[in-house]
Amino acid sequence: MPELPEVEVVRRGLAAWACGRTVASVEVRHPRAVRRHLAGAADFAAQLTGERLGPARRRGKYLWLPLEGPSGRAVLAHLGMSGQLLVQPEDAPDEKHLRIRLRFEDDAGTELRFVDQRTFGGLSLHDTVPGDDEALPDVISHIARDPLDPAFDEAAFHAALRRRRTTVKRALLDQSLISGVGNIYADEALWRSRLHFDRPTAGLTRPRTAELLTHIREVMNEALAVGGTSFDSLYVNVNGESGYFDRSLDAYGREDEPCRRCGTAMRRSPWMNRSSYFCPRCQRPPRA
Repeated sequence: MPELPEVEVVRRGLAAWACGRTVASVEVRHPRAVRRHLAGAADFAAQLTGERLGPARRRGKYLWLPLEGPSGRAVLAHLGMSGQLLVQPEDAPDEKHLRIRLRFEDDAGTELRFVDQRTFGGLSLHDTVPGDDEALPDVISHIARDPLDPAFDEAAFHAALRRRRTTVKRALLDQSLISGVGNIYADEALWRSRLHFDRPTAGLTRPRTAELLTHIREVMNEALAVGGTSFDSLYVNVNGESGYFDRSLDAYGREDEPCRRCGTAMRRSPWMNRSSYFCPRCQRPPRA
C-alpha cells in the first residue's frame, strides 16, 4: 500500500497540474472505481462536471481535492494497492486499466486519469467538515495528523502511547494516533531508532518518543526527495515516473542481508498478516 511519501508525491503533482482547473466532463469506465460514491457513477459525473478543483491536500495516506464552488464538497482519492492519478495529454493512448477520465474546460491539452489495475482504489465525492480550514472530507475526520504536519502534537502523541496497552509498531500503524506511517516506513524508523517492533509503548520515555518521531520524519523526507518507494510500476507520480527509495531501505525487505550498522543478518518475522524486518542485535526483542 502507498504510504505518506508516495501520496505526497502525487499531491504535489496534482497541485502543479490539476488544481485551479474546471471539470468539463467526467467519464467513469468502471463502476468499482466510484463504489465509495454511494449515489453511483452517473451522479458522480454529474456532480463533478462544472466544478473547479481547489488546492490538493493530504492527511496521512489520504488525498483530496476540495471543490471551490458553494457545494462544500471534495473529491477524495483512495489509491488502494495500485491506483494512479495521471496527468496525460488528451491524445495519449488509453491505459489498459483506465477507470475514470476528467477532461477540463481550458486549452492546456491535458486530462486527469485514474488508472487502477486491481480496482481496490477509487474516487468519491464527500461533504467537508464545517469550519475546517483544510476542507477535510467528513469520512476521514477521525484520521490523526501526520508527523510532517506542522500542527502535529508530539506531547499528545507521547501521552497517547503511554496510555495504550500496545506495542510500538501497532501504534505507528494506528491511523487514529498518527497517520501516514505504514509497514515499510515503520520498519525503517524502528531500525534507525534501535527499537524492536514488539516493544511496549507504555515504557517509552519522552526523549525516546521524540527520537522515534525524528527518525520517522527523516526517513519520510528522504523518501520524498527521490519520489517515494516503488517496488514495481504501480506507484508512480502524476507523470508516470516511479520513485526509487527502495534502493536506500535499511530494514524492509532485507531478510538475511547484513545489517548496515552491525553486520548481523537481518531477520523477517510474520506480523499481523504482514512482515516485520529487524536486526536481532540492534533491535533486541523485549523481555517476556
